[in-house]
Amino acid sequence: MFIKDMFLKRKPVISFEIFPPKKDYPIETIYDTVEALKDLRPDFISVTYGAGGSNRDRTLEIASIIKNKYGIEALAHLTCIASTKNEIENILMNFKKHNISNILALRGDIPNDPNFEFPNPLHYEYAKDLINHIREFKDFSVAAAAYPEGHIECSNLELDIQRLKDKVNAGADFLITQLFFDNELFYNFKEKVVAKNITIPISAGIMPVLNKNQIERIISLCGTKLPKKFVRIMEKYEHNPEALKEAGIAYATEQIIDLLSWGVDGIHLYTMNRPQTTRRIIDNISTIRDILKQEEKLSI
Repeated sequence: MFIKDMFLKRKPVISFEIFPPKKDYPIETIYDTVEALKDLRPDFISVTYGAGGSNRDRTLEIASIIKNKYGIEALAHLTCIASTKNEIENILMNFKKHNISNILALRGDIPNDPNFEFPNPLHYEYAKDLINHIREFKDFSVAAAAYPEGHIECSNLELDIQRLKDKVNAGADFLITQLFFDNELFYNFKEKVVAKNITIPISAGIMPVLNKNQIERIISLCGTKLPKKFVRIMEKYEHNPEALKEAGIAYATEQIIDLLSWGVDGIHLYTMNRPQTTRRIIDNISTIRDILKQEEKLSI
């Protein structure tokens, strides 16, 4: 099933994101995570690469297991900056072979190796180029990434939204946002994209913060802003790991409930491969989620 069609049938669409284990770890470890998440009945599970864009083969293997063993729709991440068109087409053929029909098209991180040899000339410079290529095939629904606070490499939000518009024009079916901690920034972003006539569904990316090192890494990687309310939580509980974990779960729950009340198209929960944390959050929001589903049925 194309994920884009889910947004037409129900709202909100609830999804999870997991990532492959490191190369030194057996891939079977991720199956315990999927096993623990399956009964939460997510609408789909996305599978990213490892750190720095590694483990591409494992991404396909895990996405295939999610789709073909567990019967949950899978969204496979695909990056392009270091790839040739032939390489991408081979990957697409493998996706089709394994019954994977949904792709999150990304430019990808620039490799850290200064001696890395890029295709010359580049076959893909931006995610929109990959989306254009995938759309030549009829077998896939394509998602793209959105950045409520602007991409860390982009000079301003307005320019970043124009680049988002380019991805939509190239054929993106729906969007998933980078994580954020201030819902008002998301609402402001949504107003701006609607003004640009971007009307495809947008799923809001939420990550529960469980420890101080995690939040410091997040800030360094994506530059997301921390609202004062969140900073106070960090300062209060940074030396009490268990209390900070509980506060992080509560904060993510509060974010999601507010987003659901606002009428968001979807919630994309970055699980960090921690199914118990994910379960706690889904349990916390289950009542309001069920109410929204009942209201949707009554309005049909």
